[in-house]
Amino acid sequence: MFAVGPIMDMNERQIALSVLESLREDLTYARLNNGTRILDVADLRQYIYEMMGRIRTNALVMDGLYGNDNGHGQDICKSNGHRAHP
Repeated sequence: MFAVGPIMDMNERQIALSVLESLREDLTYARLNNGTRILDVADLRQYIYEMMGRIRTNALVMDGLYGNDNGHGQDICKSNGHRAHP
């Protein structure tokens, strides 16, 4: 088997396969924001661009609602007063 690009570690490979599998499944019923089906590479690019926009918007909304904490009012970066043992 020929490698495409740099060598991926196992986690990167699993993430890439997961993303591609999800995309393949999504394309079965995918529609662009204007309601048309994906028919060519230009449509696919537009679909991916629209999905990235939705992900970014959702991330901004979640960040606005919860900030950089765990959603329970306590910043996960702050200590709870106990020191972790190595």
